Amino acid sequence: MSAGARTQGETQPNGVTDTVLATIDLSKEKVNLADRQLRTRKLEIQPGGVVPWHSHEDRPALIYIISGTIEEYASNCSVPIVHKAGEVSVEKSGVQHWWKNTGTTPVVLLSSDVFHDMPKANPHAM
Repeated sequence: MSAGARTQGETQPNGVTDTVLATIDLSKEKVNLADRQLRTRKLEIQPGGVVPWHSHEDRPALIYIISGTIEEYASNCSVPIVHKAGEVSVEKSGVQHWWKNTGTTPVVLLSSDVFHDMPKANPHAM
């Protein structure tokens, strides 16, 4: 691992079905996080599918791999990180990365994150 080992990657989703399952407007909760939502999504990544390059600078997330195996290409790692069913990936400040299904079967992920709820924000933003 080394800082800046990767500076970019795939930039467009490909073969990914992204379903927002639920959200909570955190500005209305006792935690009072203005302009934030806690959301959980189910992502299905087809063989060859890509979750494009994105940052977690202000959006911590936990990703649970329900089924399949997927590779993560992170800014601080010169080799792909392989995630398998039953594992959890912790994504927090300082993480920039993209994911690709290099296998032959779909991968299913459950993603929970604290999403910055900007006006007209895309609820499917990676």
